[in-house]
Amino acid sequence: MKIRKGFITATGINYSGTLPKIRKNPNQLQPIYEAVTNALEALKLLKDKYNIEIKGEVIIKLILSKNLFSKEDDTYNFNEIVIEDNGLGFEDSEFERFIALNDCGKGFSNKGSGRIQFLHFFDKTVFKSVFRDSSSPTGYRQKEFTLSKSKPYLDKNSIINLKEDEEIKSNKSYTVLSLKNPLSEKDESFLKSLTTNEIKENIISHYLAYFCENRNQLPEFTIQQIVDNELKENIKIVSDDIPTPDNQKDIDIYYCKMSIEDKSIQKTDNKEMLNLKSFKISKNKLQKNGLKLTSKGEIAKEIKLESLLSDDFIEDNRYLFLLSGEYIDKCDTDTRGDLNIPTKEEFKKNYTETLFNEEVILLDEIQEKANRVIENLYDEIKTKRDNKLDDIQKLKSMFLLSDETLNSIKIGLNDSDDKILEKVYQADAKLVANKDAIMKQHIQQIENLNPAEEDYEENLRVQVDELVKTMPLQNKAALTHYVARRKLVLELFDKILKKQLEIQKTNKRNIDEKLLHNLIFQQSSDNPEKSDLWLINEDFIYFRGKSEGQLNQIEIDSKKIFKQDFTKEEEEYLHSLGENRKIKKPDVLLFPAEGKCIIIEFKNPDVNVGVHLNQINRYASLIRNFSEEGLQIDTFYGYLIGEGITAREVKSFDGDFKASYQFDYLFRPSKTIPGENRSDGSLYTEVIKYTTLLDRAILRNKLFIEKLTK
Repeated sequence: MKIRKGFITATGINYSGTLPKIRKNPNQLQPIYEAVTNALEALKLLKDKYNIEIKGEVIIKLILSKNLFSKEDDTYNFNEIVIEDNGLGFEDSEFERFIALNDCGKGFSNKGSGRIQFLHFFDKTVFKSVFRDSSSPTGYRQKEFTLSKSKPYLDKNSIINLKEDEEIKSNKSYTVLSLKNPLSEKDESFLKSLTTNEIKENIISHYLAYFCENRNQLPEFTIQQIVDNELKENIKIVSDDIPTPDNQKDIDIYYCKMSIEDKSIQKTDNKEMLNLKSFKISKNKLQKNGLKLTSKGEIAKEIKLESLLSDDFIEDNRYLFLLSGEYIDKCDTDTRGDLNIPTKEEFKKNYTETLFNEEVILLDEIQEKANRVIENLYDEIKTKRDNKLDDIQKLKSMFLLSDETLNSIKIGLNDSDDKILEKVYQADAKLVANKDAIMKQHIQQIENLNPAEEDYEENLRVQVDELVKTMPLQNKAALTHYVARRKLVLELFDKILKKQLEIQKTNKRNIDEKLLHNLIFQQSSDNPEKSDLWLINEDFIYFRGKSEGQLNQIEIDSKKIFKQDFTKEEEEYLHSLGENRKIKKPDVLLFPAEGKCIIIEFKNPDVNVGVHLNQINRYASLIRNFSEEGLQIDTFYGYLIGEGITAREVKSFDGDFKASYQFDYLFRPSKTIPGENRSDGSLYTEVIKYTTLLDRAILRNKLFIEKLTK
């Protein structure tokens, strides 16, 4: 059917409404890719239709013009990009497909809407195509047409204007495509700064799989820069630019059939042979790892590569795997990429007893067998994968990560620990959000129950049961993070005691006491809630308090506990014997309730704790006698913590200390704190080893950790 010249008006489609729904590709090179894809397809069609063996040619011309600043800064104005090929050309059948917006029949992964990218990027796309025509006296005809979404076109519900369709003298077919007048200033700026080398590198990268498969029969690719009609640069893509396979393996894939007895899929003795080619390519040239089926030398379908995520790389290389074979070629359909190779699920779904003898190759079998072979092709992939699995197991143990969450996320070989944890916590957050929504639904359903209905009790029981099932799942993620942090603190505590931290090995001074103090309650902090005082007692994190604060500066509810005005006699005592007792710094002071104070002192693990038994007594005495009248603290609890502790040594300093019935610590039930012009106070004291604290804390957290790691 001969198509008349002029605007080609669409029927059954409104371009003004349809074009905006097809998104503009964010890749500014996409129009060039679309043109090159069309050129490769035209070359293939010419060979298939006329059985002509010619040297295919694809020429990309970047056409620029000089401006006032070209000499100074080597910049130019953009004129157009031209892509030429010596393929089939726009014969009538091809042109009819082209004008059908949603046609999917061209193949080469063309879904019919690629031409819309020309419209989104450029005001005018001009085609001049010469093609064979047996009805023409000359044997050739020429079509010239323009693609545009400008107002004159859309007013006629058209995007194509056929300007010429005439007989012409020629000895070959070809197509010249010109991309003119970028619609976006950003795109124009990009195009005028584009270089021939950048075009070459991107073309190779974009079509790398095709080039690898066809390296010995590539079209002649030429890329030119033309400035004011003068050829400035002329470079080519040659076979040496294309990587060669590292490995080739033949793989046997067995046919499968459905068992008529139990409807299971069983392998038969029949098989097909596929060839696997593997390429190790610089990550700068290969953007994604991939495992792809090829048909007749072209990429037909991508299947799952299990050893690597698409973005993984090893020593700056990525990996491409291409599967080919006569069987894949036979399974190709008119729509490129739509192979007639079913999955197990599709085979089961479409199975009927009339087909019980049918044998097929399943996509799942190809994917599974190929991945098993790939695992053994590169030692570095296997080593990297094994190391990553070890890292994941360590993170799982350290942070109590669940198998359910780990199995739900994709972890790359190059993912750092923090990236893995980020993915885990994001997955947990989605799970918690989902459970929150379910909980809300159950609560709303409970609110809507009517006690007057006969089945009220049964409905209530059902809703409560469902709510109870949901709540533990909803809270597990938060609890896991909480307990995992405690587990890390316990491990760090143990390492400090065993002097395994790098800072302990390299520092000339003994800083063990400082490390332990800061681990439990950061020095100078006044926020026990953010401390790890739970290592001593779970309740301590809920009290008000201060770590290493001067006695005369410590506050409760914004009020200083120490008096600000002292009698002459008090001043003399506070500064006697060369001391300034006002600025003494207890390691930790906590205030659990009115009239009560907890005093904690840390000692270096190498120190004999017995010689420091009176230190807490002195702090208690100062607070009892010099605190503000309104505070009147009279009940004290002291914790002297170190490692150099023996029962005999402690008792030799103070015979009132007794050994505990459980764990390795000593306690003194009560010690009088004399009051000066005030009633006496009392002090309960424990002398505890750091290792005892660790054992206590491990036991307290053991149940949570065991529950979460089951």
